[in-house]
Amino acid sequence: MKIRLAQTLKGYESKNITKDILAGIIIMAVSIPISMGYAQIAGLPAVYGLYGSVFPILVFAFFSTSPQFIFGVDAAPAALVGSALISLHVESGSKEAMAVVPVLTFFVAVWLLAFYIMKAGKLVNYISAPVMGGFITGICTTIILMQLPKLMGGTAGTGELPELAVHIARTAKQINVPSLIMGIAALAILLLSKKRIPKFPMAVVLMAAGALMTRFFPVESWGVKTLDTVETGLPKWRIPDLSLVPMNDVITISLSVAVVIMAETLLAENNFAQKNGYRIDDNQEILAFSMSNLVAALTGCCPINGSVSRTAMGEQYQGKTQLTGIVAGLSMILLLLCGTGFIGYLPIPVLTAIVISALLGATEFELAARLWKVSRTECLIFVGAFVGVLLLGTINGVLIGIILSFSEMIIRTAKPATCFLGIQPGHRHFRDLKEGAQIHQIEGVIIYRFSSNLFFANVSVLQKDIEDSIREDTRAVILDASGIGSIDITAADRLEILYRSLKEKGIRFYITEHIAELNEQMRKLGLGYLIEEGCARRTIHIALKDMGIKRPYPLEGGVDNEERSASRKRVDNRVQEFVWAFGSDTEAEIEKQIMRQIEQLKQNGDVENLFHGRWAHMEELDQDEWLEHLEEHLKEIVNISGKDERTLAARFEEHRKEVHERIAKDHPELAERFHERRHLLDEHLRERRPEVYDLVISLREAEEKRDRNDQA
Repeated sequence: MKIRLAQTLKGYESKNITKDILAGIIIMAVSIPISMGYAQIAGLPAVYGLYGSVFPILVFAFFSTSPQFIFGVDAAPAALVGSALISLHVESGSKEAMAVVPVLTFFVAVWLLAFYIMKAGKLVNYISAPVMGGFITGICTTIILMQLPKLMGGTAGTGELPELAVHIARTAKQINVPSLIMGIAALAILLLSKKRIPKFPMAVVLMAAGALMTRFFPVESWGVKTLDTVETGLPKWRIPDLSLVPMNDVITISLSVAVVIMAETLLAENNFAQKNGYRIDDNQEILAFSMSNLVAALTGCCPINGSVSRTAMGEQYQGKTQLTGIVAGLSMILLLLCGTGFIGYLPIPVLTAIVISALLGATEFELAARLWKVSRTECLIFVGAFVGVLLLGTINGVLIGIILSFSEMIIRTAKPATCFLGIQPGHRHFRDLKEGAQIHQIEGVIIYRFSSNLFFANVSVLQKDIEDSIREDTRAVILDASGIGSIDITAADRLEILYRSLKEKGIRFYITEHIAELNEQMRKLGLGYLIEEGCARRTIHIALKDMGIKRPYPLEGGVDNEERSASRKRVDNRVQEFVWAFGSDTEAEIEKQIMRQIEQLKQNGDVENLFHGRWAHMEELDQDEWLEHLEEHLKEIVNISGKDERTLAARFEEHRKEVHERIAKDHPELAERFHERRHLLDEHLRERRPEVYDLVISLREAEEKRDRNDQA
């Protein structure tokens, strides 16, 4: 396994250095309250949170392949370790806790190293975008709810939504008004500046302003809390005493923490990577997690995790590479050596507002809104992961999302895309019979396309569709297996049953268009005799030839299928392409484009452009449809152009007549069908615009009368 170091710093572009340094300093400042708070939740003195923001973050910056993700002391591992101390009967904040926590961190690093060796990073490939979005939004919302009481002068909450709601309610009964005003004002300024001046480091300005207020105003006498003062100095390096915790306890506790770190951080990293258009090496990221936690263990810290809030802050201030993390780590060293006195002046409500602002920017509720419009099922998966994280915690939320995602995948594959194929007169390509009335089934032959891997959950769909389509004159069933890449034993058994049933009825069965690997699978599953009997053919054309059916293929209903010469125009009318392109929105799309043309008419007054500015240079059948829609707007076109209504209507009819003549000349086999279709469009026009319909009919009658007089 190849290990790459400092990958995001290779070929560094000097134009990014200012942004990276600024983002690193801001991340360092934001890390102060977050890290100190979570260190206390993990059972350590607050200063160890700052220690966890020094060497672990530097090591992660050199090992990581993510240009923007930040490591540090974070909520989920801290909460797990804190609860583990309770189960081990270790008092939080005691000397015993300071000795036990690094042992747990060390074994977390060992587990993560094992995950790296096992290449467990590939598991993230099985987690869908809705799961990632719900997960990251759930984490952001949870941390926001944890931080809200600090805006009101209280302490950070812990646990899941029920516990957080109770804590917020209790804090709300004892609100410190100055704290709330300061926090809300800071949050409002941050959100406003993010929209108006997103590149301006407003967070730094607010921290400086908060420190100055504490220095020159009696902020503490107002009840506004500030951060605890911290002694100067760097963490001491020591090897944890592995004998302090029973091995069975340390293994189970550290394993759960390692799984949470891997799942939560990989998901969040991939979420940011997808959003910002770059790729990461999932497996090397796990190695980065392991090395960072090893360093954390050797400096007495609790387990370290990827931080969504700090990464979101770096993204807001346009950090481009891991130089951001290196600057954050180095500036924390300077702070611990020279500037710890400054920490005691920072108001907690202002720092909390900075954290909440960053987290609001990292939520993906807009993805949920988009999914609701596109796919309710995927929206449900998003909500499931989101609610799961809120109510049951990180790892359970991920598990719920994964289960929902796999369930949706199974349901989707159990209902594959299928269709029956036919051929258009004069053509050689097989197309869906539902595409249009000009596609006809080959006489006595059923051609069925199944677009999914064939397995136990969907083989019944194939069997039922084919059996229901059998008629007395059916001579053969051809399965277009171009979408089938694999087949399981249940599907193989059902195919054999179908084959035997068709054979008893004297109907031939073919499997065509599939990859060669499928033949190998069929042989292994006991269907090799189908290949030996000539039922597996490379193409549909070869299967038809094997039956003695040659081009031009006989079509049902006696439809002429004379093959066209290369010089003769093919019946490739784009009305079906338009329907294929826009589906159920075809009517609305035609209307939308006509409205655009009418807007252009208002500007240039060119009525002729209405007949020529159409989608993709429409051919005959499309043009007829287009004219019918244009006629509905006849009154509006008259008002805009100032043209005579009867003159414009006559122009429509003249254009339609030209279209009809071209169809009759190039495609005589479609002329009658065009006439029938014209009748349907006329009925449509009469329903929508009866006055226009009456005018058009009167023009046609006048035209017919003139034609009769000319003939006489």
